[in-house]
Amino acid sequence: MKRSLLFVMMCLSISFVFAQKKGDKIVKVTSSEIRWWGYKVVKTEASSQSGTVKLKSGKFNFDKTVLVDGEFVIDMKSLMAGDVSDEDQVKLTNDLKSTNFFEVKKFPVAKFHLTKIIPLANSEYNSTVYGDVTIKGVRKTITFPANVYITQFTVIIESAKFSLNRRDFKVFYQSSLKDYFIKNEMDIQFKISTAKLDNENRVPAKKK
Repeated sequence: MKRSLLFVMMCLSISFVFAQKKGDKIVKVTSSEIRWWGYKVVKTEASSQSGTVKLKSGKFNFDKTVLVDGEFVIDMKSLMAGDVSDEDQVKLTNDLKSTNFFEVKKFPVAKFHLTKIIPLANSEYNSTVYGDVTIKGVRKTITFPANVYITQFTVIIESAKFSLNRRDFKVFYQSSLKDYFIKNEMDIQFKISTAKLDNENRVPAKKK
């Protein structure tokens, strides 16, 4: 009797979870822009390279009208160096995609799971974004400032330029002196949105 009762309770619990999920709303990202910067040091003078990478897919999950989290997949095959001559650009792009750095064939995508947004007051950016980023199969929890605007199911996030340590994700030359001329910090900045909004209609994210 006890086993039968336990089985019924488990079934009811599972049904309740799925019933809740049916009410969730998923909103897809329709516009995105992602830029990156890498830095090297030559004769004590800093120099940099920059470029772009594309978002493969992105979505925000809502419980009723409350933003729960977000899931984003970055297409590493789209990685491009964009501030050097054409010949050098192709060479650098291929090098970044090779086993020297991002190993795009083995790791064709990177991921970011947005877990939390905390509003800020009296700051250049209105929020701190929390989440987990996965690059080359390595996951790290990160935070960064951003301007976040949420109006019902419309979301806009415009991040500040923030840094990741490439060594945390095994993005470096293996046993090569070349790596000593490259800074460990790589910077990222992005804009993503589910729809276009006029500035007048943008509403900062609110605390849950």
